[in-house]
Amino acid sequence: MNLSYLFKNLPIRYKILCVFSVTFVVIMGLSSLTIYSIVKQNVEKNIETMLENATAAMVNNVRTAASVSIRNYLRATAEKNLEIVTHLYQRQADGSLTLEQAQKQAADIMLAQKIGTHGYICILDGTGRVVRHPKKLLEGLDISDHAFVQEMVAQKKGYIEYDWQNPDDDFPQPKALYLEYFAPWDWMITVSSYRKKFSELMEISDFEKSIQGQRFGKTGYACVLDAENNLIIPPAHQHANIFSNPEHADRFFKTISEQKDGIHTVSWPEKSGNFAGKNRIFFNHIPEYQWTVASAIHMDDFFSPLTTIKNFIMIVGLTSLLVFIPITFFLGATITEPLRNLMDRLNEDIDTGKGFSNRMVIPHSLDEVGQISFYYNSFMEKLETYSRDLKAQIAERRQVQEALQESEERYRSVMEAAPDPIIVYDMEGHVTYFNPAFTRVFGYTLEDSLGKKMDHFVPEEQWKQAMEGIQAILEGLVLPRTETTRKARDGRLIEVTLRGSVYRDKNGNPLGTVITHRDVSQVKQLEKAIMEIGEKERQKIGNDLHDDLCPHLIGVEGLSKVLKTRVEKTAPDAARSVENITRLIQEAIKKTRLLARGLCPVYFKHGLLSSLQELATNTKTVHQVTCALLYHEKIPAGNDMVNSNIYHIAQEAVQNAIRHGGADHIVIEMAYRNMSFSLAVKDNGTGFAPSGESSGMGLRIMNYRTKLMGGSLDIESSDTGTCVTLKLPVSALHFPENRTRLHKPQKHGMGIQQ
Repeated sequence: MNLSYLFKNLPIRYKILCVFSVTFVVIMGLSSLTIYSIVKQNVEKNIETMLENATAAMVNNVRTAASVSIRNYLRATAEKNLEIVTHLYQRQADGSLTLEQAQKQAADIMLAQKIGTHGYICILDGTGRVVRHPKKLLEGLDISDHAFVQEMVAQKKGYIEYDWQNPDDDFPQPKALYLEYFAPWDWMITVSSYRKKFSELMEISDFEKSIQGQRFGKTGYACVLDAENNLIIPPAHQHANIFSNPEHADRFFKTISEQKDGIHTVSWPEKSGNFAGKNRIFFNHIPEYQWTVASAIHMDDFFSPLTTIKNFIMIVGLTSLLVFIPITFFLGATITEPLRNLMDRLNEDIDTGKGFSNRMVIPHSLDEVGQISFYYNSFMEKLETYSRDLKAQIAERRQVQEALQESEERYRSVMEAAPDPIIVYDMEGHVTYFNPAFTRVFGYTLEDSLGKKMDHFVPEEQWKQAMEGIQAILEGLVLPRTETTRKARDGRLIEVTLRGSVYRDKNGNPLGTVITHRDVSQVKQLEKAIMEIGEKERQKIGNDLHDDLCPHLIGVEGLSKVLKTRVEKTAPDAARSVENITRLIQEAIKKTRLLARGLCPVYFKHGLLSSLQELATNTKTVHQVTCALLYHEKIPAGNDMVNSNIYHIAQEAVQNAIRHGGADHIVIEMAYRNMSFSLAVKDNGTGFAPSGESSGMGLRIMNYRTKLMGGSLDIESSDTGTCVTLKLPVSALHFPENRTRLHKPQKHGMGIQQ
């Protein structure tokens, strides 16, 4: 049992309570979460801004203090060495030392001094030439072309920052120097150091107290670390700083080593394992000193207002929820009590004979529930009226139903008595009914076919014709008498004629189709028999003309020639008359032979191939049209009936190409492969529409001959030519001569085997 089922079956007052409670909790939760998130984001943003500003200020303080400390250190060193030079100069003046001795001692004292690990003291003259240098190779070198040297020559005293690249350095490095000038010897005393080594020269105590004096809230603190993460200036506040815990200090050291600048949050548990809090740390890198200045604060200093807000929201939410519960029950009761009264009225028994009018209720208010009571009373009045009308309609419909049932019985008896098979489809092509004649002819039962499609009922080669007929019927046309074949349940192909139309409802909307089939197998067999008898009679007449009349005329021709020889000398005029008689007899012989060949062309040419060759030759001779016969395989002999029909189809196609298409090139092509025979007549004429007005008697006879042989005829025509293709199964070529003999039908089951 799921929650939706439980909720659906709850009383209305509990549903209202659940809906109100859930809605209130969701609204309060979303509102509280939104307020809490906004306040938290603002607090965090303020903390980060404050830490960022404090850290930036400390970076500036450190830079300023360090710069002042370095400058003071360099200045003090330069001034001290100037005093040494001045002292030695006085000893030279009073004769204690020579000039060379005084200068040598002064230079040795200055060069012996180290300014940190990499700083040194150098002496230049007033023009910028090196007088003494820790590197002897540079002494005597004129370096006045450097900008900082030119500034030294111009100032003679003061603090200068510049970039210098030693021969073994890859790029210039920042340096700083302090300059003092001793005019009697024309010496410029320079005390210099690389800026990255300034940390060695600083006095941390000069600015340590100012950094440690920074405060942010109760637990905020500041510190400075060098490149090895050593605390140069440790935080004075040790209560909550991360350096009191080595594990978290190492994590912070790793972060600043990777990021150099940024913000980092460190959290750690107390010794008991409970969560103690978080420190938010903002740090900036000072590259010239390789120092990192960090500002940190404990998050609880700023998030304590959030705890107050959270507690206040929870108290307000619980209080409001407790107030909503009795209010909801009261509202539910004002709705459910009148509804319960209505339900009691509805449950009253109506079989007492009082009807629906005794169920009226008295409304006690004008609200929606009172309006429901009013509508309920109106509904009961209408229901009373409808009840009376319904009883009258039931009696009337019972009479109509009996009449309709009688009509359906009459319709069904007519359909079942029909001798021709009738099948009824709906608009989707599913069977809704067929009569007993359909079962008797085709073997299908209504129980097995009802609600199904009869795709298996139509042979594959008839699908195109069937789809065209269905489309015509669906367009509202009446399907004319159409000859085709259908497949019985036992696999037999039965030749039938179809007629079909759409049946509609009372509004004229189509409901389905009714197709009537008529078995014409016996008629087709009679037609084939008559056709074969006609062919045989033509062959007999042709044989008589060829074998009887022609020899007789040839004998008369011989006698005429003998008579001419005898009267030539005695009666020249009679000889000329005999010669004319002989010529007329020869023409009669020729016409008799042509007539015999026309009546039985295949028989006289000993087969189909020979007859088609003569057709191609005569076409070229008589009509001056190029006509070629092509065949790629050995063509079977076949029987005379089939050969004659094939020949006449080819002959009609050739004549249509010349007479209607105006063709000047015709190809007759035969093929015998894959257990089938095909004959194609192709031309380059202007073409015609096979289904249009040009479908004359010739095309009808061609189709008729094709159906007699059990084949198919396909005609494709365009403005570039026409192709007539005849296809026959191999079995049609070898059909025995006595195929058309009629046998009395024998009944097998519910169909007829012929």
